[in-house]
Amino acid sequence: MKIDKILEKIRLDEKGLIPAIIQDEVSGEVLTLCYMNKDALQKTLDEGKVYVFRRSKGKLMLKGQTSGCIQHVRRVSIDCEGNSLLFEVEQVKAGCHEGYFSCYFRQIDKDGNINIAAERIFDPKQVYPPSQSTLAGEGASADAAKKSKKTGTS
Repeated sequence: MKIDKILEKIRLDEKGLIPAIIQDEVSGEVLTLCYMNKDALQKTLDEGKVYVFRRSKGKLMLKGQTSGCIQHVRRVSIDCEGNSLLFEVEQVKAGCHEGYFSCYFRQIDKDGNINIAAERIFDPKQVYPPSQSTLAGEGASADAAKKSKKTGTS
């Protein structure tokens, strides 16, 4: 697919990135928000699988490369101002590296507490190298420690 026509219609930020919302085509559930550079967008359009630019690693990656949880692109939309993209995908297994279908598996209640609101599909410890830390895993441990302090359990 010719990317030149698309690049004329979208606005990359000063780092050459554009936010991309990934949504499950069947359920309509938002799976994640990621960033793409020109190369990630080109590979995504050419191959029909979501590629992202990992800002933390400074490199292009196939979404699901390690876990096998690939996202097959079904539709692509551009927002009204050309500053974000929406990819409707067929999600294989889980969309989140924490093992959940969506990265938005934590809900905040009216008291500001964060609660897990979904079932984990796979255990990330069984899929990723031990050196890969995760925010949600750390947050879940912190939440468990906070709850045990409140209840006196451990």
